[in-house]
Amino acid sequence: MRYSIIVLMCLLSFSCNNKYKEATNTEENYLIIPKPLKMEPLKGKFLVDKKTKVIGDPSLANEGGFLSGILSAATGYPISFSSEVTQGNIVLKLDDTIKNDEGYVLQVAYDKITISGKSATGIFYGIETLRQLMPARIEARDGTLKELTIPAVNITDNPRFVYRGMHLDVGRHFFPVSFIKKYIDLIAMHKMNTFHWHLTEDQGWRIEIKKYPRLTEIGSKRYGTIVGHYPGTANDQKEYGGFYTQEEVKGVVAYAAARHVTIIPEIELPGHSSAAIAAYPSLSCFPNGPTVVTKDMMSDKGRELQALGTPKIVQETWGVFNDVFCAGKESTFIFLQDVLDEVIPLFPSKYIHIGGDECPKENWRRCPNCQARIKKEGLHNEHELQSYFVKRIEKYLNSKGKQIIGWDEILEGGLAPNATVMSWRGTKGGLEAAKQHHDVVMTPGHSCYFDHYQAKNKENEPLAIGGKTTVADVYAYDPTPEELTADEQKFILGAQGNVWTEYMATTDYVEYMILPRMSALSEVVWSSTANRNYDDFNTRLQALTKRFDALGLNYAKHTFQKDNLKNVVQTDNE
Repeated sequence: MRYSIIVLMCLLSFSCNNKYKEATNTEENYLIIPKPLKMEPLKGKFLVDKKTKVIGDPSLANEGGFLSGILSAATGYPISFSSEVTQGNIVLKLDDTIKNDEGYVLQVAYDKITISGKSATGIFYGIETLRQLMPARIEARDGTLKELTIPAVNITDNPRFVYRGMHLDVGRHFFPVSFIKKYIDLIAMHKMNTFHWHLTEDQGWRIEIKKYPRLTEIGSKRYGTIVGHYPGTANDQKEYGGFYTQEEVKGVVAYAAARHVTIIPEIELPGHSSAAIAAYPSLSCFPNGPTVVTKDMMSDKGRELQALGTPKIVQETWGVFNDVFCAGKESTFIFLQDVLDEVIPLFPSKYIHIGGDECPKENWRRCPNCQARIKKEGLHNEHELQSYFVKRIEKYLNSKGKQIIGWDEILEGGLAPNATVMSWRGTKGGLEAAKQHHDVVMTPGHSCYFDHYQAKNKENEPLAIGGKTTVADVYAYDPTPEELTADEQKFILGAQGNVWTEYMATTDYVEYMILPRMSALSEVVWSSTANRNYDDFNTRLQALTKRFDALGLNYAKHTFQKDNLKNVVQTDNE
């Protein structure tokens, strides 16, 4: 009798193993975004069960913990990562033979999974691919998926570009740390590697600087915001503000690093500086000159303060303003160097973004200090004065081991020696910079501005700044201009999606504007041009949106609709 039971158990075990070994898969099992370089679907499925163990080198504890966390949350089984045992059926392995630093090889068989990477980053991206091979239900993390299977496959993959970024403006509207982390999760899930955090603006200063407490005491709050599309129909008369403490920034940076996302902070200069000037009016060419809100849309509180002798307030409307940092005062540079001295230790990134865009020269033309600077430095005009400003900041940052990135206006008046250019006014700035052998990140408005409308029927869309950039428009973009030679094309680092938040007051609004355009851009910057096909992408995107649903994300559905139906998004600005 005992012998019969043992035989029966062995047969059941063999039958179960054979079931997964011989299981067939379909194309629907391999709908991955961004599309891998090489993929070979195989017969068989790997079963995640109580015996599943993730193993790897101690240096891969972060990645191992990330994967075991996904599996445990999905199944409810206590799946762990170990670096102390050699027996495990999911193996994470560093492999020097893989050429690309972010490349990986994923091998899934019915009885074993191996993820190899040149680095921990490559292994992390292999895990993100493995995640998309699992059913979308895993994202619920409710521990109810007791038969979690993964289709067998061999994948060899690496990115096309080294810079794959997403930007978020938290100056116009502020978003909590919890959402910033969610945003980083989306970046990582799409195998993008850079978060450009736009921290200072005319409408709000969002990072604590301990030497200058008024930047957050005064500069992080405005007394009202225009209603409707610029220039607005009224002022909402609501105080609005928020900022990140340095401790919160450290936490966000650590969170991003664990997901192999580099954060580049932006401290805007010399323009878009109204909030800093409201806190410290001496930074202006004309400290006693009152802040002007376009079309006289200032809040009652702002008017009251000006009437009582406080001329400078944080801006309450959108646009470009003449009140910029004074380039003629030494105190301006001392202030900015002090600010950067506190920013630099918070961000390990080799880059600091210094803005450099949309800086009117009107005040500089009228300012005796700025005109004296032009004369002293032998400059010819105010454009060269801006170049002097940027080069001086670059020199200071270089002395601290950092490099600058700036918007393409930094080309005007002469480009700083080691600067990287973000080309946003079309591709002209990127072309010019690459021809000068400067690194370039392409982010042209026509393809990479996710604050644009997503459909022709704007009446049925939430308020946006204008324009029209569809998912298809994003997907059709190629960051490498044909006008460049092969050698010049090497200076194109990649591309970035920009999210300016004048009209995005809530987190679900931001989600709606970035998804699924972000998914399209992720494939542009990761996948080879030979592997890109919009119809194929659209099929895979429909699978990815099931994951969005499981994650509770608010995404636009135009790509899947014949007619642009009304999409409801809550916003304070409508």
